[in-house]
Amino acid sequence: MNGPEVDGESAPTLDVGAIEALTPLLTSPASTAILTDFDGTLAPIVTDPATVQALPGVEEDLTRLAAVFGEVAVISGRTVSFLADRLPEAEGVRLVGLYGLEWADGHGGLTVAPGAEAWRPVVAGVVERLRGSVPPGARVEDKGLTVTVHWRQAADRSAEIEAMVAAESEQTGLRTHPGRLSAELRPPLDVDKGTAVEQLTEGFRAAVYLGDDLGDLPAFAALHRLSATGEVATIRVAAVDDEAAPEVADAADVRVNGPRGAAAVLRWLADHAPVRGGSAGSL
Repeated sequence: MNGPEVDGESAPTLDVGAIEALTPLLTSPASTAILTDFDGTLAPIVTDPATVQALPGVEEDLTRLAAVFGEVAVISGRTVSFLADRLPEAEGVRLVGLYGLEWADGHGGLTVAPGAEAWRPVVAGVVERLRGSVPPGARVEDKGLTVTVHWRQAADRSAEIEAMVAAESEQTGLRTHPGRLSAELRPPLDVDKGTAVEQLTEGFRAAVYLGDDLGDLPAFAALHRLSATGEVATIRVAAVDDEAAPEVADAADVRVNGPRGAAAVLRWLADHAPVRGGSAGSL
């Protein structure tokens, strides 16, 4: 049986195991954090990353969740400005960009991780050099504090491009982080999605994180550490497809079918969450 429409198709219905895993999140919504990645989780992976869009209905469901749960946040490798442009109607949702290097301050401004700004000119130099050297089809995405090279349209040159990225890392001190037919160079700071999750879940009793790629593994690991304390109920949801790294699925408690599956998780939580001050309804 299929659920509400997502992206022009019937959204998949969650299986019994997924529902059982998610149900504890409804016990105390005000002390529960709903955290999610963007690309590959809320939005399908596309050939040109500049054209990516969230699935229809995602903004509405995020807004519904933010009205009930203690924290709802999108933690992405994209900049905060990019996320704000793609999720303009998602009210009450916190935006965390560049794997935790950027945080929306709630007043239209940004908070940047300590030490990050010093790396901006270094990144700018890498962007200039790579744009002048990567083969046709490869894209160099300048994010200000980080730079990502995408080679989905130049997959036959992947080894060459990876060598270019490695050389820049060696020359500049930026750290290389692999992704889906891409690699990102970031400042060598102890900041990632895991540290963002730790900050966002401080004082909470339950949390869920939805992700699809290697960059989401630190977020999964942070939830695992929280769960090990016995004080926080956590759920790690992997939005997997044929291209997903097996490590992501292996690290998850629940696996769903790509962004449509992730959208179904958010919609289920929004549909079943009690109003503030109420109790969970029939499941």
